[in-house]
Amino acid sequence: MIRINQETATQVLQEVKKGDLITDTFSKTGIVEDIEVTDEGIYRVYTYSLVTGRTIVIKK
Repeated sequence: MIRINQETATQVLQEVKKGDLITDTFSKTGIVEDIEVTDEGIYRVYTYSLVTGRTIVIKK
C-alpha cells in the first residue's frame, strides 16, 4: 500500500499506476482506477480516482 499526502515525494506520486493500492492515511483507501495529472503553472495536481468512487487530490 502506498501512502499519498502533501509530503509524498513527487517521484512517488509519478510512479503510482492503475491497479496500485493507495491511501490518503485518513479515510480514503482503494485501488487506483484512473490517474490525471494537470499542470497549473505553479502546482501540479495529481488526481487519483479509486474503484470505490472516491478521489484523492494532491497539489504539489
